[in-house]
This record gives sequence, structure tokens and C-alpha cells, in this order.
Amino acid sequence: MKKFLAILFTTLLWMPPFSHAQKYDEQIADAMNKGDWFALDSVYRSAPKDSIWDFLEVYSRCLIGNRLNRPDVSIPAFAELFNTQSANLDLGNMLNSSVMFAMDLSRTGDNATAASMLTSILDATREHLDSAAIAGMQKYVDQYSALSAYKPYGISFSSPVTSIPFRYMPVGPAKYGSLLMRIDDCTINGMPASMTFDTGAGVNIISDSLAAEYGLIPLDASQKVGGMGIQGGRLAIAKELKLGGMTITDVPFTVLTITANNEEADRYMDCLDLVIGSELMLQLKDVTIDFTNRRIEIPSTPPSRSDNPLSNICFSSQMNLLAKGYVHGSPMLMNIDTGNASFGELDKKFFEDNREFVTSRAQPDSIRMAGIGGVHISKCYRIPDLVATLGGNSVTVPEMTVRLQGNPIGMDYECNLGLRSLMLFDKIRFNMEDFTLSTFPSPSSSNSAPN
Repeated sequence: MKKFLAILFTTLLWMPPFSHAQKYDEQIADAMNKGDWFALDSVYRSAPKDSIWDFLEVYSRCLIGNRLNRPDVSIPAFAELFNTQSANLDLGNMLNSSVMFAMDLSRTGDNATAASMLTSILDATREHLDSAAIAGMQKYVDQYSALSAYKPYGISFSSPVTSIPFRYMPVGPAKYGSLLMRIDDCTINGMPASMTFDTGAGVNIISDSLAAEYGLIPLDASQKVGGMGIQGGRLAIAKELKLGGMTITDVPFTVLTITANNEEADRYMDCLDLVIGSELMLQLKDVTIDFTNRRIEIPSTPPSRSDNPLSNICFSSQMNLLAKGYVHGSPMLMNIDTGNASFGELDKKFFEDNREFVTSRAQPDSIRMAGIGGVHISKCYRIPDLVATLGGNSVTVPEMTVRLQGNPIGMDYECNLGLRSLMLFDKIRFNMEDFTLSTFPSPSSSNSAPN
């Protein structure tokens, strides 16, 4: 997609300077090239639709709907794209668009149509694809075909608001003070369970042994999960998951061998043997994490989408939930990650933009990160007392890591905001209809993380 849009943008520069249409098309193409979905949404809202090239007008709706969780916008737009604008799609754009289209269909529960559409695209393009591309497309076909036999995420509530208690669970060597959120008030297929709540996880995860113990139904579909490396697994269905007073049926899980492939790190990996994440949050529509009272609150009746929502959350290209925020006054996209047991990390761009500030306040160090698929050691600075702003409120983070090397698995965000930083807020609310994140300041005046 990026190569095509870059060529498009270069072409637009040769258009007459007095063209208002050129101005909007340039701005739209620039936002697409940068992956700035908030800017794309803003430009699209303000531009007269007859001033946008027909292809870009349709494609804007596709991307805005897909990245800002508005499948009611993107699904008809993708259908229009393939029906009226296919001549403007090169092979790469066609494949990328079909995968996004299928993803949005699946989010609305229409897995059968997602599988059928991808099969048609694959059959039409197979002779032009290499074996890796064919295998990648077939993986999606297999996933949606397998899920089409079920009705994922059927949700029922026993009360107007479900309140799910959680505890802070220490993980890793005690000297680091690392914590995760652990939910004990849950069952899988009627059997008691304990699971980690990870907003940074795009899929639900379960170990091989627990999948067998809880009687999950294996599906004929594989899936890869990114942690510190890439780990292959298979899809399975839990017929019933209970969280507090909420019952969820046909819950997809990725079954993995939970390992960092490192003897020392694997001593602590059992905290990831059962994880639920943002895929479930999308279906719950409205999730508030109350860090002070240690509970997750979910209303049975979600809010309606605003007429013109101004989202401050988007999906990354790898389907992480990213939010607008600031660290030390620098605007950036933050991965809101309760599965990161530390205060979090900043990428090397922050170091390059703030070199003097960082080097005057901290000494070089190294960080060792372990997760599913591997262990990564990188050079860094550990910098104290950075002001982080998220959802309209600011906190002083006692320590953050500033990496001097790129993200170990190439994630496309500038800050991974970990649980210990998020705990500095009283509450964080995820409105998954408007795709907005709100924070509430802590009643404590100390701004320090709770023990």
C-alpha cells in the first residue's frame, strides 16, 4: 500500500497549484502514507466530497473504518472499492484491502462472507503470487472458514454493570517490581480459571496444557502471535467463558506452547498461560479499568456511537490499540499495554529527538525483555520522572526505558506504556464505539504507583 500511495502523492505534485482538489488529494495521500489515521479522518471530514478523487474518497472510508473501528463505514466502502475502483488497485493493494475487508467482516461476526471473499481474491490472483503470499492468504481463509461454524462472542449479562475484580500479580525477579493484572473470578467451560488481562494482546492466548484441561475445541486453522518473537499456534474455541456476572460463548483462543526459548525467562512464563486482550474488549464495547479499586467495569448496555466521533485510539498495522499521548511534551502514539509489567519503554526516535535531555539525566544501561517467542537484550537509558499525558490527564512516571535500538519485533508505535505507568491513573475508560480513551486522575497526590 505504501509504495502505491507514495507514487500517487508524487503524481499529485505535478498537478496545477490552483486546484483545490489537488490540495485535498495531497493531504489525504500524505496521511495515508504516514499512517496517520486521525489526520486522514480530519481531512476527509472537512473536504467537499466532490473535491476528492473518486478512488481516494472511497479508499479513505475503507481505511478510516478499518483503523478507527467503524466496520459499518468500512464494509460498504470496501464493497464499493472492489466493485467500482478495482482498476486503481495494484496487486499489493488488492490483497491488503481484501485482508482488511475480511477482518472487518469477522469483527461483525460474518466469518463465512470473509472466508468466501478471500477465497475469490486468492483464486483470481494465485498465478501472480509466490508461495509465501499464497500461504499467508490461505491462513486467513482457514481461520475465517473455521470460525464460521460458530458464533464468536455471544455475550450476556446478569446485571446492568459487571464488575470484575482483579489483583496485581508480581512477575519476574522481585527487584524489578514488575506486575500484571490477574483475574480470578472466571471459569472456562464451567471450570475455575485465572487469567491475565492484557490490553496489548490482539488475540486471546492459552497454553497447550490448559487448552486440553479446559476442553477447548481445536479448529483446523493456524495463527501466529508476536511477542519478543513470532510463535506459531492453532485456533481453538472455548464454548463458555464467565467473567464475573458476564457470560461469553464461542470464545476464540490461540493455543500456544508458552515459551521464551530461554531457561531463565521460562521460569516466569506461566503468567502468560491464559491471556485475554483487546479482541474481547472490542466486543464488550465499553471497558473501564479502575486501578484504585482493582476492578474492571463493563455496562450491559454500551454507549451509542456519537454522530461525529473524534477518535483518539486507532489500530496499528499490526492491530495494536494505539492512543494519542505525550511524553515530555512530545506527541506520540502509545501502545496501552497492561501486559507490559514495567513502567514501559520509549523508542529510539524519542532519544534522537531529545538526546541532550536524556543524556543529561540518565546513564546508559541495558534492558532484557522476555515474552512469547524469545528474549531481547538492547541498549537503553533509564530516565526518571518523565511526564506522560494520556486521555487528557498527566502523571509523572518514576522511570521509563529509552531504547537506543529499534523495537525488537518492528512494532509501529513510539511508546509502550506499561501497567505500572497506567496504575498512576485512577481509571482508564475504553469507549470502543467512538474509539476514544479517557483517563481519570488519581485521588492520591503523590503520583506514585501503588504497591
